[in-house]
Amino acid sequence: MLIQKRKHPRGVVNRLRGFMPHIDGYQHWLECKGYTAETIVELHRLLAAWADWCQIAGFDIETIAAGFDASATIFKGGRTARAPRGAAALFIRYLREQNILPQAPRERLPTETWPLLGMFRNWMLEQRGAANSTLDNYQSTIVDLLAALGDDPGSYTAVAVRDFVLARAKPHSRERACGIAVATRAFLRFLIATRQCPVGLDYAVPRFARWQLASTPHYLGPESIDRVIAACNGEDRLRDRAIVLLLVRLGLRAGEVANLTLSQIDWKNARLTIAGKSRREERMPLTQEVGDAIIAYIERARPRTPTPRLFITEMAPIIPVSRIAIKCIVKRALDRAGVESAHRGAHVLRHSAATAMLREGVSLAGIGAVLRHRSPSVTALYAKVDIALLSGIAQPWVGRLPC
Repeated sequence: MLIQKRKHPRGVVNRLRGFMPHIDGYQHWLECKGYTAETIVELHRLLAAWADWCQIAGFDIETIAAGFDASATIFKGGRTARAPRGAAALFIRYLREQNILPQAPRERLPTETWPLLGMFRNWMLEQRGAANSTLDNYQSTIVDLLAALGDDPGSYTAVAVRDFVLARAKPHSRERACGIAVATRAFLRFLIATRQCPVGLDYAVPRFARWQLASTPHYLGPESIDRVIAACNGEDRLRDRAIVLLLVRLGLRAGEVANLTLSQIDWKNARLTIAGKSRREERMPLTQEVGDAIIAYIERARPRTPTPRLFITEMAPIIPVSRIAIKCIVKRALDRAGVESAHRGAHVLRHSAATAMLREGVSLAGIGAVLRHRSPSVTALYAKVDIALLSGIAQPWVGRLPC
């Protein structure tokens, strides 16, 4: 049998005996999906651990879906504890694709439960150029609002809106409270623009204290940046090196790197066309260092796939990387480099790019142009890392001199 050709331990084969009629096909399916031989062996080992529990609990291939649901309370906790159930989910997906098991009932989407939510998302995409990631962040707040106030905007009152926002924000931090207020205000403005609720209702959303320029940008110093880049050296990390350089040299956002396509690279003129916030297309210079890293990745490491997206997952399933994957790649690079930082996402590299330009004498206006800030006040935040620059943006004292 094919499973035995992969040299699975005899114990694994015996424990999978209840699923054995389907194991050969499952293994072929995994190979077609691009899983490596080593990963397939590990998936079978984890599936065998889950199969042990199924047998003891009285579930077989006919009731495997019910067994999967029942195992949620057993295989919980950390990533290692959940792994057998993850392998089981992949096996059940194969059985359903082969029509061995009936298809699972499709979960009702929030936009189907609340048509107003779907209308809001479409309006924001078409009229405001909002990113899907932004609308995803808004969605949970708006779903809660619709559940609390109903789907008849004409009945909304200022008191009801205010009470909802205060109750929804109460358990959270000030930053999250501001996010809840922003999402609610955006939804109400959509309702006003489409004449579904009274004009001015958006003013009922309370504002939470958020002092401008009160925080300091979190960034890494030159030595730490060099260590992070060095931690991405090697033939097996060509993709990670290209991603890190795009973040720390050009100041791109995680979503912009994830969505970067091959057609956005103008090799002849050494430029990148970036679709930033509000879908604004802007051109940025492609430096030699970053260009070389991208070429090395394309020529020596990028999987052959018809997708136009530049960065692809290294392990099956072979798909374009997501914004979250970019953040995870940065976190792993920081761990390998041994860099200690309270903030470990991709945005810390964007901040580091800005502070590096500041140290090299680039003006705040120049930094704002590279980072594509809409307002100079956003870029002014970086002056706080350079005391000398603070005098350049400080306003003169208008009060009387002391006696």
